[in-house]
Amino acid sequence: MIEIKNIQKTFGERTILSGISGKFLPGDTSLIIGGSGTGKSVLLKCMIGLIKPEEGQVLYDGRDFLTGDEDTQKAIRREMGVLFQGGALFDSKTVLENVRFPLDMLTNMATSEKMERAQFCLQRVGLENAADRMPSEISGGMKKRVGIARAIVMNPKYLFCDEPNSGLDPLTSIKIDELIREITDEFKITTVVITHDMNSMMEIGEKIMFLYQGKKMWEGSSSTITQSKVAELNEFIYANKLLRDTKA
Repeated sequence: MIEIKNIQKTFGERTILSGISGKFLPGDTSLIIGGSGTGKSVLLKCMIGLIKPEEGQVLYDGRDFLTGDEDTQKAIRREMGVLFQGGALFDSKTVLENVRFPLDMLTNMATSEKMERAQFCLQRVGLENAADRMPSEISGGMKKRVGIARAIVMNPKYLFCDEPNSGLDPLTSIKIDELIREITDEFKITTVVITHDMNSMMEIGEKIMFLYQGKKMWEGSSSTITQSKVAELNEFIYANKLLRDTKA
C-alpha cells in the first residue's frame, strides 16, 4: 500500500499541491486525474522521489520514503516500476536491451537470468517477436508496451504510469489500459496512473482522485464518478466526453 499525507509543494510563490492525502491499495488501478496544470504530474514526481515536497509524507507499506535513511530509500526505489509519458526508451538500444536495462543497472543477476527475465516481460506484453528491433522501428503503442515491460522487469510492488495513452489512437489506448489492469491484478501491484483519458476513467478507474488547482476535490470510483456533485469534476468529465465524441 502507498499512503500520502498532507503533501504540500510550491514553486516560488505559486502553490502547486495543497494538502493532498490518499491511499493506493495493492491490486487496484488507481487514477489521478485533472486538467493541465492541476498538479497531478507534480504529485507523481513527489511520490517517486523526483521532487521533494515542503511538507507531507509518502509511505510505502509504512516506510517513509521522504525521511527514511539511504538504505530505506534505495529499497523502496528497487520496488518501483515507472512508465514515463514518452516511453523514455534508449534509441541506441534494442527493445530487449531497453527492457533489460534496470536489471543491468540495479542487480547482480547473471546475464542468462537477465535475458530470461527480460524475454518473459516482453512475452507478457505480447512483444516477444520484437526483441531485436530498435525503438525507431516500432509503433507508438508498441513503445508503450516496451515501457511497461521495462517497468515490471524488476518485479515491482508499485507501478506508476504517467499518461500511458498520450498520443495513441482509441483502440491502442484501450489495449494499453487492459494490459495495465491485467498486470496489476496478476501480480497484485499497487498501480497509480496519471491520466485525463475518459475511457481509462470509466474502464480501469477502481479508485479515482480528482485534482483541481492543486487540491483534491473528489475521490471515488468509475461507478460513482458520474454521480458527483462537484462542479469542477463534472465540467472536466463533460469536456473530455465532448473531445472524445469529436475525435470519434
